Amino acid sequence: MEKKIRTDSGIEIQPLYTRPVPMDEVPGSFPFTRGIHASMYRDKLWTMRQYAGFSTAEESNKRYHYLLGQGVMGLSVAFDLPTQIGYDSDHAMAEGEVGKVGVAIDSLEDMEVLFSRIDLEKVSTSMTINATAYILLALYIALAKKQGADLKKISGTIQNDILKEYAARGTFIYPPKPSMRLITDIFDYCSREVPKWNTISISGYHIREAGANAVQELAFTLSNGKAYLQAALEKGLDINVFAKRLSFFFNAHNHLFEEVAKFRAARNMWAHITKSLGATDPKAQMLRFHTQTGGSTLTAQQPHNNIVRVAVQTLAATLGGTQSLHTNGFDEAISLPTESAARIALRTQQIIGYESGVADTVDPLGGSYYVEALTREVETRAWELIEKIDAMGGAVSAIEQGFVQDEIARSAYQYQKEIETGERVIVGVNKFTVKEEADTEVFRIDDSIRKLQSEKLQSLRSRRDNAKAAAALSALEAAAGTTANLMPLVVDAVEAYCTLGEIADTLRKVWGEYSGI
Repeated sequence: MEKKIRTDSGIEIQPLYTRPVPMDEVPGSFPFTRGIHASMYRDKLWTMRQYAGFSTAEESNKRYHYLLGQGVMGLSVAFDLPTQIGYDSDHAMAEGEVGKVGVAIDSLEDMEVLFSRIDLEKVSTSMTINATAYILLALYIALAKKQGADLKKISGTIQNDILKEYAARGTFIYPPKPSMRLITDIFDYCSREVPKWNTISISGYHIREAGANAVQELAFTLSNGKAYLQAALEKGLDINVFAKRLSFFFNAHNHLFEEVAKFRAARNMWAHITKSLGATDPKAQMLRFHTQTGGSTLTAQQPHNNIVRVAVQTLAATLGGTQSLHTNGFDEAISLPTESAARIALRTQQIIGYESGVADTVDPLGGSYYVEALTREVETRAWELIEKIDAMGGAVSAIEQGFVQDEIARSAYQYQKEIETGERVIVGVNKFTVKEEADTEVFRIDDSIRKLQSEKLQSLRSRRDNAKAAAALSALEAAAGTTANLMPLVVDAVEAYCTLGEIADTLRKVWGEYSGI
């Protein structure tokens, strides 16, 4: 009996592909399967970002200047867990977590330090933040104003994707409905005040990291995107305006061809979803996306093998037509990346971009019998999942019913089972193992960071105009019970040097906290 070979999503791979698929699509035109730009990387390479943030704003600022000096084209900010879930560094819930998985940002003063000597008009900044995205965006806008920047010129992305937090990650604060209200407030505010800002990065990355396969990542991410479109439409926003500033954030795993097929299918599917909801402007129909190489694919065993994995994943992202890319450090299964690991990760992008030839032609794998067939199969299976979600009432209902979480859990279990039985080979883990001694430099964050941040907060509260801060918080609390757009009030609050925790707590008083599905 002939052995059956399958992709990570379970799609059976035929021994040979010979039937050509009609190729009447061209890059830069609906439905954008072959790329959103006619020339893609021939004119300009993807944006090479490196995700960084740790310890204090001072330490992260040093790393940003190092990365800019090494040739990164855009910054990507990681925030610590207290910042992600709306606690100041001196809150009891923050103990043991301050500065650990990202930078601690408690106030506008921290933001000023984080971007010290960095011109916000000249750098594109991506911020991976969700439940408190409205606060971090307000801090960035307030800082840009202090720099004298033209808000019409500043560019970047706020992740701002709360649905995947309920489904896969868990750093939510408020119940789904008020959380969706904050997102549409950001859509509306930025369309008028910060028009070049990408107001949401709808994230499949964390869905994949939680255990989803490629088809599930695609289906659940696009379903969430559809829910955001519908929420904005219900608020009366113009899809041809706000949809231009939506972007996506996908994972790149090791199955090179399935990952390329996933990216190509994603563009085609999103074009049809936006068109079905009324988008007529091609820029509102385009799926623009950032990619990060797969953190969950990295191994602590033989960690230098991860350099090869990241290179394969970089090829998948670029052959698939990404607009920007972060490459993981080889040591990230052990610790935050060291400077040397971050440099190797960036050099991986640069070598592929400048030396491999991947950028010389548009959609290099387009027309491959295999890739075209796989693209259609991934798309067909993803549509089937989306139809199930639509039948449940959409992404929010599917999450509330636990459907998405159950699907991810089943996939994660199957993946781990295949590793344990040896059906799936992970080099250095269940095959080709060697006796190892720790020889990798480990980057550690000192627990004294919390004390430093707490001292900064105490000083800030003693120096600021506390009456002005209290008035700003009272105005925000009153507006939270209305339908008014909250973003101008949040900007007022951060400019009065209200802290992140104070602002988050103000809305907690009105909306409460969500305890989970």
